[in-house]
Amino acid sequence: MNARKWIVYLLAIYALLTVVLQYQMNVSRSLSYFLVPLTTILGFVIALLHSKERMNWNRTLRLLLSAFVVSLTFESIGVLTGWVYGPYHYTEKLGYLFLGLVPLIIPVAWFMMMYPSLVVADWIVPARSPMRFILVSALGAVIMTAWDVVMDPVMVQGGHWVWEVQGAYFGIPLQNFFGWWLTTFATFLCFVWLGKPELSNHTDGRFDRQAILLFIITSLGNIVGALFGGLGGAALAGIFAIFPWMMFGWIQMSKNKLT
Repeated sequence: MNARKWIVYLLAIYALLTVVLQYQMNVSRSLSYFLVPLTTILGFVIALLHSKERMNWNRTLRLLLSAFVVSLTFESIGVLTGWVYGPYHYTEKLGYLFLGLVPLIIPVAWFMMMYPSLVVADWIVPARSPMRFILVSALGAVIMTAWDVVMDPVMVQGGHWVWEVQGAYFGIPLQNFFGWWLTTFATFLCFVWLGKPELSNHTDGRFDRQAILLFIITSLGNIVGALFGGLGGAALAGIFAIFPWMMFGWIQMSKNKLT
């Protein structure tokens, strides 16, 4: 079985695990300790395989290295100093903390969602735009940050990390969202610096829609979690922040799909 077929099956399993995760968190209230990391790791594997098929292993590993180093560095500085995102700290709910600061699952999640953000932005930004990679990087960072609009309030309510200030957005400081944009933008620029890759690969829109599905499934899980958790405002904000980009990307891919 080739990798592309595996991705389809893995996406179906990922969607099922996301449903189970939300059921345990919001209905049965008996969350299996392994379910969050298992779901995240599966999403990471899907992103990794898709990237390998789209960009080859060499470029995929450059993006993976960039995502891990930049996100782990920024997160560690953030926890230590309050810079980047604002003052916060992680609990032990997400597992082992790197240097006692950041759960190791966090850079895994960053890559899992950074990659589809980059793919969607790559389709939206016109191919002949001047300084195109800067535009793709900036827009990809916006799309990535849109996910945090709904994800962060849900995870805070679940006790996965704690904000040490009372921010303006469901207790979250607005600085956090700039920090998310900056982390993602820096990752994509680092990716270019490591290999100066040409990003545009508009040859198979049908295949690239699988990256959108990964982003949508993850986001819908967070939106459902927000609704069950009494965070209807965050759910609504997430819908308006996320889905216009997903729809635009999907439409662009539909125009260029292989038949």
